[in-house]
Amino acid sequence: MKLATTTGDFERFGCSVSESIGHVADAGFRCVDLNLYREATPDSLTLSQNWRKTVDEWQRIADDRGVKFVQCHSAGGNPLQKDNNYEFLLQATIRSIEICGILGIPNTVVHSGWGENLSKDEYFKQNLEFYRLLLPAMEKNNVSVLIENSTKKNMGDNYYFLTGEEMAEFLHVADHPLFGACWDTGHANCEGHQYEDIMALGDGLRAIHFNDNSGRGDEHVLPYCGTMSVDAIMNGLLDSGYKGYFTFEADSTLRPYKYWQGDRRSFGKERVTEAPLNVQKTLERAMYEIGEYILRAYDCFEY
Repeated sequence: MKLATTTGDFERFGCSVSESIGHVADAGFRCVDLNLYREATPDSLTLSQNWRKTVDEWQRIADDRGVKFVQCHSAGGNPLQKDNNYEFLLQATIRSIEICGILGIPNTVVHSGWGENLSKDEYFKQNLEFYRLLLPAMEKNNVSVLIENSTKKNMGDNYYFLTGEEMAEFLHVADHPLFGACWDTGHANCEGHQYEDIMALGDGLRAIHFNDNSGRGDEHVLPYCGTMSVDAIMNGLLDSGYKGYFTFEADSTLRPYKYWQGDRRSFGKERVTEAPLNVQKTLERAMYEIGEYILRAYDCFEY
């Protein structure tokens, strides 16, 4: 299994995707998850006229640094909410699939939507209507779209992909080889189960987002900084025959000053409210070492 991490690790430090690729490579990673989560606005880089030139630059830098794009996270939003942002979300999601096709990325995570008082059948139906709008681009570019599990800590009762069994059921209903699943270990830790869910997904599992938390919130920290059982995940991945990448999404281990899980307390005479970029670079190297330790312990590390 090969280690990967997201370009989002460096986003809040003001780094562009191009700069982030270099920082990830400096830490030892040779596989990269392209983070396009915040690209669903009218002025998004990927919706600009020069988007193709930007993507070509990403590829050139990756080639120069000896790294490979292996998965992607598409733009975030709620596709069940047909507001003024819906068309931008749809365009950005299709564009992310096109970008994956150019960069040779086989999978992109596309969050499903949510809504109040939806039955599971209606939830499946409305989300499938959105996902099917993506099929022409998926088939043209040979890119799979992956649904992702969440947690009630984030979504309350408005979301149904909380277990591997529910996700497997949706993939059965979708009934297309280009639909798959991404398992977020942090979301699962909040829900309190991992192994049985990974086993339920079987070969439908094509990617993971590996991160830890206290179980009280979706904190996106490194393993061993929370309460998650790494062994439950590793046994699930190996017993289910998982063939994807071991991809970190621990981009908030250095918690931002302003954070959706809760802001840092203010004193009024601040000098060190935010950790600097060089500390994140050090942490990135530690992330790689932690991942290598885990995979070597299970005899599945690949460089």
